[in-house]
Amino acid sequence: MRVPVGRRAAALLCAALWLAAWPAAARTLVFCSEGNPESLNPQLVTTTTGMDAAWPVFDTLVAFEPGTTTIRPSLAESWTISPDGRDYTFTLRSGVAFHRNARFRPTRPLSAEDVVFSITRQWKADHPYHRVSGGQYAYFRDLGLPDLIEAIETLDARTVRVRLREADATFLSNLAMALGAIQSAEYAAFLLAAGEPERFDREPIGTGPFSVVAFQPDVALRFRAVPDHWAGRQPVDSLVFSITPNAAVRLAKVRAGECHLMPFPNPADLDSIRADPALTLMREEELNIGYLALNVTKPPFDDLRVRRAVAMAIDKAAIVAGIYGPGGTAARSPLPPNLWGHDSDLRDPPLDRPAAQRLLAEAGFPSGFEADLWYPPVSRAYNPNGRRVADMIQADLARIGVRLRLLTDEWSAYRAKMLAGVPALALFGWTADNGDPDNFLGMLLGCVPARPGGSNIARWCDPAFDALVTRARRLPDQDARAALYRQAQAIFAREVPWVPIAHSAVFVVARREVTGYRMDPLGRHLFRGVGLSGPESRSTDPRGAPVPRPRPQGAAGSVP
Repeated sequence: MRVPVGRRAAALLCAALWLAAWPAAARTLVFCSEGNPESLNPQLVTTTTGMDAAWPVFDTLVAFEPGTTTIRPSLAESWTISPDGRDYTFTLRSGVAFHRNARFRPTRPLSAEDVVFSITRQWKADHPYHRVSGGQYAYFRDLGLPDLIEAIETLDARTVRVRLREADATFLSNLAMALGAIQSAEYAAFLLAAGEPERFDREPIGTGPFSVVAFQPDVALRFRAVPDHWAGRQPVDSLVFSITPNAAVRLAKVRAGECHLMPFPNPADLDSIRADPALTLMREEELNIGYLALNVTKPPFDDLRVRRAVAMAIDKAAIVAGIYGPGGTAARSPLPPNLWGHDSDLRDPPLDRPAAQRLLAEAGFPSGFEADLWYPPVSRAYNPNGRRVADMIQADLARIGVRLRLLTDEWSAYRAKMLAGVPALALFGWTADNGDPDNFLGMLLGCVPARPGGSNIARWCDPAFDALVTRARRLPDQDARAALYRQAQAIFAREVPWVPIAHSAVFVVARREVTGYRMDPLGRHLFRGVGLSGPESRSTDPRGAPVPRPRPQGAAGSVP
């Protein structure tokens, strides 16, 4: 929907005034974010946009080493796994402080009670916080965690044990994702006693390096650095997400110095960004997939012949060349080519529109049919321009008689429609959250997430495919798992629940004064340890003394 110029100007003025209200003396890092987070509670989000907003505020038991998919300690300084792979016992870091806000001041540090609360809220339907804010823990459920977890218990104030019903090779990696954020049980009890539990998700308190100050949708999300974070204070005093859906406007803000970093530049702007001496263009071969989902529960896409005809009519090479540019690769599989388990021998159906028309005629559609195609309204790593991709698919399918109406919605509403299974045809995509093939094959194509509200938006449930993916999840050996994933990909290629479109390298634009920023293969935009160079780059405490930079949070083993 086009926004009237007057409204757009008013919104920009509002944003400028709101950001200007931040103290001028503060060292503020501004990130031009592409959209609103759907919630400030990471347990309730499934998008990178929502997770980006959570990472400054929360810590997890274990974390991914920045720039990798390697697990390292975080709030848990160590852990053990039983020989049968079912018991995980975590020893918590001592003296970790929760944030405070105008309503609440914690009386104790992090304890095992907080870990039990954070997992049990998502797990147990009778938990007092389970239904707060709608009670939709889509990611937790799509991973099958409600059925996987058998018990969780505190052994003492700093020790917690999780028992699984069966071994699961992905469990630690799943705990490192945003849904594994550890929240304050004390704060939850305080708000519940006050009759205001909904504030828990609107005014979050975590143990991360930044605390939330304020959120104004469509304008900005503001954070303040925590002076006593367990890993050391941040190089900046504050962090602002300036919410800017339009990629061209994001770039203009970065060039003007209103933002220091931005994600998802338009591919057409990459050469001019490289030529700008004030800017740095960063690139990462991210683990992602952009795809066209065909909802197999909605006619005529319940007919395999129709799905194959659609796949044979779309010119993916032209889409990649025209929209993704040099960062794009035509996709054949749900798994990115740089992820273990990818089947490099998998082949696309040929681009053959006469054969596609014959298939439609066999299926009872000699003159084609009409359908709606939904496209995302915002830039994503896996789809830099949803409208243009939709335009090209519309033109391709028109050649075999399939007449598409193009539809979209505001990003949060669009997401909701995808998860509710509303569209028959939809452009969507995924960026890995843990670097495991199961995060694609199980999360996006398994039978559990094919339920209403699940992330399998094609609603495709193939028992043979699901059995292979489930079996792979239970095995510790990576080679054995990869062999099962190759079999699963062959079933996917035969049944065509998606037309895989592209994998894409992703780009971040930063001003030259930004220091310490690293690209992430999991698509996260992380600001721990990110600073600004220049005469005012060293933060000071209220007494004027220099504040130490964050301590390294590097290799597993001995962690400060």
